[in-house]
Amino acid sequence: MGTKKQISRRVPEEPAGGGPPWILIGGALLVAGGALAMFWPAGTAGDAPATTAAEFEVASASGDAQAEPSLPERAPAPPAPEERTPVPDPRAVLPPLPLVPNMVPRAPEVIRDAYTFAAHRPDVLEYVPCYCGCETAGHGGNADCFVGSRNPDGTVREWDTHGMACTICVDVARKAQQLHTSGATVQDIRAAIESDYARYPNQTPTPAPPAN
Repeated sequence: MGTKKQISRRVPEEPAGGGPPWILIGGALLVAGGALAMFWPAGTAGDAPATTAAEFEVASASGDAQAEPSLPERAPAPPAPEERTPVPDPRAVLPPLPLVPNMVPRAPEVIRDAYTFAAHRPDVLEYVPCYCGCETAGHGGNADCFVGSRNPDGTVREWDTHGMACTICVDVARKAQQLHTSGATVQDIRAAIESDYARYPNQTPTPAPPAN
């Protein structure tokens, strides 16, 4: 009988030190990294550069420049005086109106009506502001633009010629007269005038109309 030849199988030798197969591990890591990159959202907050304080201030300033201009702040109206100017008799004789060289571009009858209304209705125009800047001359309301002084009974002692040279004064008095003729209250007249001239920077320190 022939002798059977034994075939031996060699078992692969492990790397020195008995460590894991690094080539396989590295490949697995590459595959896992590629899959993670596919699902990672692009442009995350961590990728964007941080905004510096200087850039924030510039952005805020540019935003403020586009904001709507605010209306001028108005000081609250002072309370109505306890002693009101007496309403004069409408039949009282008025002093003659002085002539001034530079009258406003309004018809003479419009200017005359404004002075007459201021003389007869201090209970209206003394509570209506003026917006021409005449508060620097000591005016407290639109009535002061036309009447310089009064007698104890409320009649006009002396005129103020300021109203003859100021368009705003005449227009405010004319609007107040029209509203008064239509039956509006002093409170409504004051509110309408303030609405029309809300954007004017100046306003006389006119007291608020009385409650009744």
